[in-house]
Amino acid sequence: MTPDQALPPYFNIHPDDALGALGAPTTTQDFARIAKACEAGRQDLASRGLEDNGQRTLRLFSTWEITRYLIPVATGHFRRVLKQNPDLPQGRSETSGGAKWFTFDEVLRLRAHFAAEGSKTKEYLPYRPAGQPAKLVAVANFKGGVGKTSTAAHLAMSAALDGYKVLVIDLDSQGSMSSIFGGKVQDEWQTVFPLLARHYARHLQGDNQRRLDRGEAPTPLDDTLSDALKTDAHSLIQKTHWPNIDLIGAQLNLYWAEFQIPVWRMAARGWKLWDALTDSLDQDGILDQYDVVFLDTPPALGYLTINGLAAADILLVPLGASFLEFDSTGRFFDMLHSTFGSIEEAENMAARALGREGLSFQWDAVRAVVTRFDPSQQAELAALMQAYLGPTLSPHRQGFTALIGQAGEQVQGIYEADYRDFNRETYVRGRETFDATYAAFKQLLIGSWHRDVQATNAHAAE
Repeated sequence: MTPDQALPPYFNIHPDDALGALGAPTTTQDFARIAKACEAGRQDLASRGLEDNGQRTLRLFSTWEITRYLIPVATGHFRRVLKQNPDLPQGRSETSGGAKWFTFDEVLRLRAHFAAEGSKTKEYLPYRPAGQPAKLVAVANFKGGVGKTSTAAHLAMSAALDGYKVLVIDLDSQGSMSSIFGGKVQDEWQTVFPLLARHYARHLQGDNQRRLDRGEAPTPLDDTLSDALKTDAHSLIQKTHWPNIDLIGAQLNLYWAEFQIPVWRMAARGWKLWDALTDSLDQDGILDQYDVVFLDTPPALGYLTINGLAAADILLVPLGASFLEFDSTGRFFDMLHSTFGSIEEAENMAARALGREGLSFQWDAVRAVVTRFDPSQQAELAALMQAYLGPTLSPHRQGFTALIGQAGEQVQGIYEADYRDFNRETYVRGRETFDATYAAFKQLLIGSWHRDVQATNAHAAE
């Protein structure tokens, strides 16, 4: 029989051979062994991006990179400004007469100098209206593998490179976003969980006061709720290796919130659980201290995702240009309609009975974003998706390049990768697709802020 005539490999499998390859049955304890092996492997892979002291460090930035991507000045003018201002960071050379390299802290100082002293016609600092709170951005889809965490992380890095002060909140108990930014999270008390618990505890305190006013016995608060009342969001925030990116991390125990929140909700139907994250960040002044807050949500429409979506001003939904991902994303939007519509209906029924204003969820912008795009294979399907979704689907397609793959192997974002590790053309082409993704997002960000400013001005003029 020729190779072309050979039978497929699923014919003639002998039962004895199959049994020999099967191995012993798996027990519950074997899961612990497998998990331990995965943890050892994860630590080994993660350590590739760490320094000898176990800390993650952001790389240096060259004069070429600064003047091309970060500060809009000619290289010659940049060097003249440094020479004329010896108090400014001067950078360091790895060889005599070689290129100058700067830390990102130094880049931020240089950007501030050019903003104060440079041409008023150039944008050295990104648009940020005074008096407006941070914009919250949720990146969500309940289908895994669509590039959700990668998109959120790279947008956070893009915004930081652009000069914004960024907070990243990991709502996914898998903790992938926390790993990207080197977060150390021991238990659920270093995640958003105590903020949600505190919100519920304060609701109970309000209920208890009303009970006392009616002469009824108050409902006692358990130790978890009592401890949560002592928590402040600032105590949960970790610094990262990026000077202008902070993190509230996640780890496996955060998943407990998916079981605890419905118990609290059943005990107190009046508790507005969907407002827990928004209210907590606002009460602790977090929205005044940052420019943009990115929320990385779990790949499921659970209570943590609902909190993230309800808190968001902008919702981004990554998906691949494939039938299954398009189909799944459509079902995701259907679930959003059902979930938030049910909340509105229930709340507004009670509001009408009490003569109060009803609840209406609203987002500044919602965009689906095609990720991992291969124009040679997926152009036709992407065009079809665009035709059906219209402006809801961002016209920008986030392509997959060699830079993305190589950076992933080194356990770092593409903006953390040293361009000298790549062919210069590969680096420039790889940056282009993520820079374009950020540009599309930044347009939404600026537009939503500007609309808020106009609304504020119109209200003040009345």
